Amino acid sequence: MTKVLILEQSKSVRNNLRERLELQGFSTEGADTPELARRIAQRIAFDAIVADRAEGLGDMGLPLIVLSRESSIDSAVEAIRCGAVDFLTKPIDINRLVGSLRKAVEQGAEESVAQSVAPTRPKQRQRAGVGIEPIIGASPAIEEVRHLVDKVAASDARVLITGENGTGKELVARWLHFKSPRSAAPFVEVNCAAIPSELIESELFGHERGAFTSAIKQRKGKFEQADGGTIFLDEVGDMSLSAQAKVLRALQERKISRVGSDRDIDVDVRVIAATNKSLHREIAEGRFREDLYHRLGVILIEVPPLREREGDVALLVEYLLNSICEGYGVPIKRITEGAVAQLSAMRWSGNVRELRNVIERLVVLSDGDITEQEVKRWAGSGV
Repeated sequence: MTKVLILEQSKSVRNNLRERLELQGFSTEGADTPELARRIAQRIAFDAIVADRAEGLGDMGLPLIVLSRESSIDSAVEAIRCGAVDFLTKPIDINRLVGSLRKAVEQGAEESVAQSVAPTRPKQRQRAGVGIEPIIGASPAIEEVRHLVDKVAASDARVLITGENGTGKELVARWLHFKSPRSAAPFVEVNCAAIPSELIESELFGHERGAFTSAIKQRKGKFEQADGGTIFLDEVGDMSLSAQAKVLRALQERKISRVGSDRDIDVDVRVIAATNKSLHREIAEGRFREDLYHRLGVILIEVPPLREREGDVALLVEYLLNSICEGYGVPIKRITEGAVAQLSAMRWSGNVRELRNVIERLVVLSDGDITEQEVKRWAGSGV
C-alpha cells in the first residue's frame, strides 16, 4: 500500500485530506510542522509527501507535491525549484491529487530501478506539470483548443487568443506557457484594460527615476520582469496607440526602452495576447494598428463560448462542484440529473465564469441535494 505523509497546518484540512486519500487506497500519516514530519519520516518509509509548503522538504528524497492557497506563478515556480514534482492549488481537486501521487510514485520507482542498474548515471528529475486548472470539456470545439495548445506550446510563436469574456482565455495562455520550454521562467500577466492609458507604457516598459512627477525611483516594466519567460497581454484591444507602437518595436527588435530613457534593453520574451474585441473592427475604426495585429496573430486560438460547447456544461458542473465543496471544506453535494439538464439548457452569457459563480452560490445556499427547484431558485436567469 502506498504510504503518504501529509504536512498541513490546518487540522481540519489535514484530517479531511487523510480521510479522502485513505478512501482511494492510500495509507497516510499527518503532521502540522516540518519538524514533526521529519521525525515521523525517520520511523516510517513513505512513498510521497503532500505538503502545504515546499521549503525545507526537498532534501528528504521523496516525491513532494505542494498544495497551496496561493495560486501565483511565482509560488509555483518557487515550489518546483525547491524540489516539488507538482504544485496544486486549493481548493483541492482530489482526482487531480490522486493522479499526481500515483504518477510521482511510479516515476520514483522507475528512477530507483534505473539507479540500481546504472548507479553512475546522474539522476534526472523530470519537470512536472504545474497544477493549474485543467481545460474541462469533451466537445469538438474545446478539443480543438487543447489540440492547438499542445501543437503550439513548444514553439516561440506568438499567439492571439480570442473569445468572449469568461470563456477561459487566461487559462489557455497559462497552459501555453507551462507546456513550453519557458515554463520554469516567469509568466507575467498584464490586464491592458485595467491600466489607465497614461500609465500603460510605464507598466509595460518601466521608467527611470524622475521620468514623471511620481517616478521617485527606477522601475522595471513587465517586459523586463518576463525576460526568459512569457508575457500575457490580456485585453490587448484596449491598449493605447502609443503603447501599441512600443509593443510593435519590442516584437520586431526584441528591445525595449524605459520611459524617460534613450537606452535600449534587450528582452527575450514570448508574447501571448488575448482580446474579447473584434480587432478587425478596431483596425477599421483606427483604434488598433494592423501591423501589430499581424505581429501578434501568428497563431490564432479562438476559445468558444459555453453555449457552443455541447455536453461540456455537465462536465464543468461536476468539476466545479467537487472543487468548490473541497474549498469550503464541506462534503461534496449531490446534484440531480434534472438540475444538470436545467443548467445545461441555460445560455450562459458570462460563460464558464458565470457558471462557476452559480455553482458556488448553489453550494452555499442549498440545504441538501442540488435539485431543479434549487437551480430555479438560486441560479438566476442564466440566459
